[in-house]
Amino acid sequence: MAHTAHRRRSRRNAVAVLAAAGLLTVGLSAPGAAAAVEPRVDLKVLVVDNGESPVQAITAQLKSTGIPYTTVDLNAANRPTITPAFLSDTVSGRPRAKFQGVVLPNEAPFGAGSAEQTALENYERTYGIPQVDAYTWAHPGVGLDYTSEGGWSGTLDGHEASVTTAGGAGYFGYLDGAFAFEDNDPSVPESYGFVARPRAGFTSYVDVPVPGGSGRGSLVGEYTADGRRQLVVTFAYNEYQKQFRVLARGIVEWLTQGVHLGQARNYFAVHVDDVFASDARWDAERNCTPGDIDCVGGGGEEAPPIRMTAADAVYAAQWQREHGFKLDMVYNAGAGEEWKSENGGTDALTDRLLADRTQYRWINHTYTHPFLGCVQDTSTVPWSCAKNADGSTRYMSRSEISAQIRNNHNWGLAKGLPLDRTELVTGEHSGLRTLPQQPDDNPNLAGALADNGVKWIASDNSREPAQRSVGAALTVPRYPMNVYYNTGTDAEMADEYNWIYTSAADGGSGICETNPASTCLDEPLDTATGYDDHIVPQEARIALGHVIANDPRPHYAHQSNLAEDRTLYPVMNKVLADYQALFAADTPVENLAQSAIGTELQRRVAWQNAVAKGSVTAYRIGRTVTVNAPSGTQIPVTAPEGTRKQLLLGTSAFGTPYAGRRSAWTKPEFLQSAVTLHLP
Repeated sequence: MAHTAHRRRSRRNAVAVLAAAGLLTVGLSAPGAAAAVEPRVDLKVLVVDNGESPVQAITAQLKSTGIPYTTVDLNAANRPTITPAFLSDTVSGRPRAKFQGVVLPNEAPFGAGSAEQTALENYERTYGIPQVDAYTWAHPGVGLDYTSEGGWSGTLDGHEASVTTAGGAGYFGYLDGAFAFEDNDPSVPESYGFVARPRAGFTSYVDVPVPGGSGRGSLVGEYTADGRRQLVVTFAYNEYQKQFRVLARGIVEWLTQGVHLGQARNYFAVHVDDVFASDARWDAERNCTPGDIDCVGGGGEEAPPIRMTAADAVYAAQWQREHGFKLDMVYNAGAGEEWKSENGGTDALTDRLLADRTQYRWINHTYTHPFLGCVQDTSTVPWSCAKNADGSTRYMSRSEISAQIRNNHNWGLAKGLPLDRTELVTGEHSGLRTLPQQPDDNPNLAGALADNGVKWIASDNSREPAQRSVGAALTVPRYPMNVYYNTGTDAEMADEYNWIYTSAADGGSGICETNPASTCLDEPLDTATGYDDHIVPQEARIALGHVIANDPRPHYAHQSNLAEDRTLYPVMNKVLADYQALFAADTPVENLAQSAIGTELQRRVAWQNAVAKGSVTAYRIGRTVTVNAPSGTQIPVTAPEGTRKQLLLGTSAFGTPYAGRRSAWTKPEFLQSAVTLHLP
């Protein structure tokens, strides 16, 4: 099996490299130009947008990858006209193709034979430019039989598609198995498509068994005819659906022939907050968490908190080894010391975690997990910010915040934890603005971060999805996982989930009826089975959607989810298992530390700004790629295996391997003003 997979990958990479090299060395010239002059092809994509989701999905993939593109909005009255001059010109006597690929809503959005369609088709023939038909129906004009000729059309929900041998040997070879179309709600059609048999000139890359018929029919394939190449997609989709997400990389790599600005990888990191501390437990009778200011009435204030045991720590280390995945332990040393002093002066959990310290990554979570924002006035529900005598907001001081950061870091150093002092997660992301009560950051926070060398502070992605500055530090938005901090068992999880997501008539809080962003359950979950049967698949699907969307933001849960029933593991297990079933071994999950994630987000923002300002020039001439960007800008580039980077003297291998390509953030070498790459 291993040898077969190796041969498949080698063949795939060889075919992909030859295809890319063939495109780059065709030596085509603009009409009237000297035949010996290689054209310049700018590394930019033309997107013709009709406002529908398939084009917008591909556009989203271009943007997240970092590929420059120009959009022509077909619905805009003042849109530019597609003419030969719009598509190409001459620079310093060399013919220039202004776009390396074209994304269209369908095969002929301007109308067959129209002036614009003719200009576009002539451009593609002249310069060898590929075209993606984002969504069209099956017919001979795109190289397919009609569906009445042994094909099928209808809802694809739940149907299983596969990459063909040709797709695996080319730009879809990063996929390792079949994938099912989403069927999240059996009562709602989610994907419609045309399944059809290829005609001459058509090579299918993704197909499905013909429903109710025989053989297989194409959903994605390449049609070569009349000197042009089109990638034909015959199913509808949006940017969030799994079937598009797993194919998006291949669509873009085919469009650019594997040579483009930007890079895309799949990321998964999980932060475990409150390590060494304990977490309060959900009260199923009062439907609240004792200790919260809105949890009043009845007894139960002394319900046992949830805290990992030494056995839980042993399990965590073993799980990491088995899955080749590191958890980020976000720790509160002072809370752990308090627990230890209240429980006989010994702590087997801390001893075990410290014995395995090098197996984890560790992040400072402040010493005792206090709220670092405004001083909370809990005499009101919800709480409010306390005021000074002059009416201004009373905040925790810089010295108090700094002590929380410093003391926790110093404890970790004394215990030999492998720490990066530039990383910080504050309790409840406090100190940062917290709407509606605290609309601004604690003004003392930035100074305290600087006092302790903090460069990366975690924020809640559900509140602040964009990275922003806090003084000299930058935020790292984290995805909250719907695995609750105040539950240690599956039954507690299902009970609290029911309270939040069940209508008032069915015994829930009814919050789901008033919150437009929420959806009520049809009926309450069975607390004995609801966690495994409903919550785990749903949360794993959401997390996997982030992983395969080129999104490096980490997810976070709590130490309580590694205790008792160990509720976090089923979600992580499913994310990783589903991922491994989809992707080949050369497309692994990138498991980054917080600082690396922050750096990735920072570079993306700088790159997108440079592209938006028109400060980037990138093109290929034959087998040479040249990129100019503002001084100091990190430049993301993806290229075939075998690509080499020009040095002042000689060359070096470019980038690192991923998904059958080489990619990296790069910049000009010493005494160079541009990045120069030599393609194989």
